[in-house]
Amino acid sequence: MRVSAVVIAFVFSLVLLGCKEEKKEPNNNVQMKEVMAVHDELMPKMGKIGRLVGELNKLEDSTETGQLYKAAKIDLQEANKAMMDWMKELGDRFDYEEIMKGKELTEQKQLWLNEEENKVKVLKEKINGSIERAEKLLENKQ
Repeated sequence: MRVSAVVIAFVFSLVLLGCKEEKKEPNNNVQMKEVMAVHDELMPKMGKIGRLVGELNKLEDSTETGQLYKAAKIDLQEANKAMMDWMKELGDRFDYEEIMKGKELTEQKQLWLNEEENKVKVLKEKINGSIERAEKLLENKQ
């Protein structure tokens, strides 16, 4: 009788352990975190873009050099717009739970996330490049 009680307790323990849900992070959650990390890296640069646009705007005129300032300003404004458009599109495609809480994605949304990952990488290059070019132009002003 004593042996069967031990066996029953052992089997019961195995059943409980088997029912215990292992909480794994979905693969898309890792990818979404990487996408959002790039977003978080770029957001503070929006203020820098605004400041640079203001500086370039004051220097813009009809001279050749003034037109270089204008082109740099337009480049920055396009980078800023690209960021705003990307964020809107991300918000249109994914809900808060998917973006911030790691909610599992449908197959279609996983494809979209792959696209968004590529887009945010291009966006990063556009923003960083426009800032770098504007700063270099301003450093060389006479």
